[in-house]
Amino acid sequence: MGVGMAGSGTSSLGDGIVARIDRLAEISETPEHLARIFLTPEHRAAADLLLAWMREAGMSAHLDAIGNVCGRYEGDRPGLPCLMLGSHFDTVRDAGKWDGPLGLITAICCVADLHRRGRRLPFAVEVVGFADEEGVRFASTLLGSRAVAGTFDESVLGAKDRNGLSMRDALVKFGLDPQHIGAAARVRRELLAYVELHIEQGPVLEAEHLAVGAVTAIAGATRLAVRLTGMAGHAGTVPMALRRDALTGAAACITAIEEFCRTDPDGLVGTVGYIHAMPGATNVIPGQVSFTIDIRAPTDPHRKLAVADIVRRIEAIARERQLALQIDVTHENRTVPCAPWLKAQVSEAIAAGGYRVYELPSGAGHDGMAMIDIADVAMIFVRCRGGISHHPDEHVDAADADAGARVLLRMIENFRPL
Repeated sequence: MGVGMAGSGTSSLGDGIVARIDRLAEISETPEHLARIFLTPEHRAAADLLLAWMREAGMSAHLDAIGNVCGRYEGDRPGLPCLMLGSHFDTVRDAGKWDGPLGLITAICCVADLHRRGRRLPFAVEVVGFADEEGVRFASTLLGSRAVAGTFDESVLGAKDRNGLSMRDALVKFGLDPQHIGAAARVRRELLAYVELHIEQGPVLEAEHLAVGAVTAIAGATRLAVRLTGMAGHAGTVPMALRRDALTGAAACITAIEEFCRTDPDGLVGTVGYIHAMPGATNVIPGQVSFTIDIRAPTDPHRKLAVADIVRRIEAIARERQLALQIDVTHENRTVPCAPWLKAQVSEAIAAGGYRVYELPSGAGHDGMAMIDIADVAMIFVRCRGGISHHPDEHVDAADADAGARVLLRMIENFRPL
């Protein structure tokens, strides 16, 4: 049937995806704010629903050792290597409903379309819903995909959530054995490639009036924790010239970070997302301030040079203001390029659907950052309204969900292993 786009059921792909997105969004900690966190009852309910959809789509399906949902649609003979499709189904708190689930549900719907038509391919198709990409509960991201890639760091099992429960104990409570997480790992020979469809989480496709885009790379990130220590004092009695105000020092640092990143012509972005001042009283000069920095860039050398420059600027501000300084690197992920041979097939599928091929980097992190260790990766972006993400207003039109599904289905049916 050629690329398969004339097959029965394809005309309703977008509507079917939206209906399932809405159904999955009903599974939440509270009805007021969407939150579906790793190893919670909501995680279990969502996993059960996703497994049922996978089986309806003609896949064998199971929950793996870290809590990922895994479905497999055999090729024209059993046991063939797979094209793996995936995304995550956990959320941030007070989330939108599209980040993660769009890619996962689209992949399930594409396999369902193949199954309806009795179409088998010269390779298997596997769909994985990763259990924890966001890292909300234990402050460790990409847990599900790292387990699949065989790079799960067992030291994080001791990390505790805000209620003091360790990840190890949470796994046991969920019904999983932390000693068997290694069983989730796959090896390179089992995978032909990893492809993820995802909302863009930014405004570029909307500005270009395009429903879909081909991702060039997933930007690396460096996160820093900064602490400035000065001297607390009475707000009324310490003259301005004699103050060692940690908060005004932090403000100078934050302004310097913004100015540095804003004047960079090559896609550098920097964010201070958290700040805490001590003692936090109206009439006390802040004696200590902690804040975070998140630095991302399209290439690793660019990011590393930028981080070094920003650190030097913060050091200079601390010296000038007589503040003690501590800076720690809390997170570092390398840039992950999308494989050219795989990106070319994404672009072919986009062009064949009648869309202008537009390439763009991903500033946000994705499970492909872990999967690169066992497979070449590619990503398809789908336009989201206003570029809004990690927010209840996150939205994808049904027509755009349909466009993304048609591109992904076309790529699957025409996939050529390297």
